[in-house]
This record gives sequence, structure tokens and C-alpha cells, in this order.
Amino acid sequence: MLHMVKLAVGIQSIEDLAARQSLQTPPVDDLDGTSAAGMPWFRTRMYPRRAADILDGGSIYRVIAGRILCRQRITAIQPDTREDGTPCALVVMAPDIIPVQPRAMRPFQGWRYLRPEDAPPDLLANSHTGDALPEALRNELAELCLI
Repeated sequence: MLHMVKLAVGIQSIEDLAARQSLQTPPVDDLDGTSAAGMPWFRTRMYPRRAADILDGGSIYRVIAGRILCRQRITAIQPDTREDGTPCALVVMAPDIIPVQPRAMRPFQGWRYLRPEDAPPDLLANSHTGDALPEALRNELAELCLI
């Protein structure tokens, strides 16, 4: 298993990411026999050479405002073509956005591989109420190095 990490450019919060993904239209009707309707996706110029490892349970971790804040499981990767004819890779993700323990990360172009042992852990829901911490509180706690 292997993960990817990618900047969420123009996104300020996990809620912004979810809102932007909810506005996407499916790039294809049928993706290798599986419907892509309603699934978030992105295109990237470089096709991952280790796509098989990523599809073996990997996720895309998102850098938002300088920190890795969330992840989504990757469900499909396939060769695609942009509107201008440029070849690219289409990456389809599960709709669930899972908050992770915030971790600072400097900007970079494109995407990077992320080994499972280097990936930040998921933030677990509050065991008393079943609710996750609000994102603003998580950000404040992370800035104070408390989480």
C-alpha cells in the first residue's frame, strides 16, 4: 500500500474542499466498469508508476493552508485526456473526507508519494459524544502543538 499527498490549492478548510467537490461533474460515465457519478476526482499530468500500490488501500492526503488536514481513499486511477488533448491521469476518490492529525508541510508542485508509516494518523471521533473536534479548534490546538 502507498498513499499520495497533494496541495489543495485555493482551499482554506476541509469544508471548502467538500463544497468544491460537491460541485464537480463526473468526468466519465463509466470508469473501468464502475460508475464515477457522484465521486470526487482530480486530474494530474503524471500517471503514478506505482498506481497498483496506491489502489491497494491508498489514500490522497490533502495539504490545506500549509498542513496535511485530511485524506480520501483512492478508488480508481486511469489514463485520461484533458480537453486540449494533453494526456493525464484521472484519480477518483471515495466521497468520505477523513480528518487526520494536522502536520505542517511546505508547498510543492504536483503530488508526492507518502509511505503509510509517514502518513499522519486519522483523528478519532470524541469517544463521549461520537463527534469529531471542530476544524477551527483542531487548527488552534495544532498551532499550540497540543495535537
